[in-house]
Amino acid sequence: MIFEMTIQYRVSDIGRGQAWYTTLIGRQPDFIPHQGFAEWELVPGCWLQLAEGEPGIRNGPLRLGVMDLTETKAQLMMDLEIENFEVHSREEVPVKWGTFSDPWGNILGLFEYHDKEEQRKRMNTIVGE
Repeated sequence: MIFEMTIQYRVSDIGRGQAWYTTLIGRQPDFIPHQGFAEWELVPGCWLQLAEGEPGIRNGPLRLGVMDLTETKAQLMMDLEIENFEVHSREEVPVKWGTFSDPWGNILGLFEYHDKEEQRKRMNTIVGE
């Protein structure tokens, strides 16, 4: 039975990487076990690990669910100077999404549920309500 997950991205400069991801996530890491490594628990049991090292080629994407994709996209473009990215939507897919890269080439993305009731149900499931 799987009960938790981690994803690890590598960055060539852990200080710069930690600052970039702190801005992306909106808070400091939850755990820094040793030099060159930081972790954020994004939602219960789901961890993003950042390690200093040679970035992989086209890692990801790690897509992050947000309440308002348009607003979050605009904020990240301003705060992190990410390039403008296209937002996609398909009738048969319950979310709209977009993809971008960190400065090391790791692929990330955002998504937002079309149906706000479904979004609320998913959030309640995650936080245990």
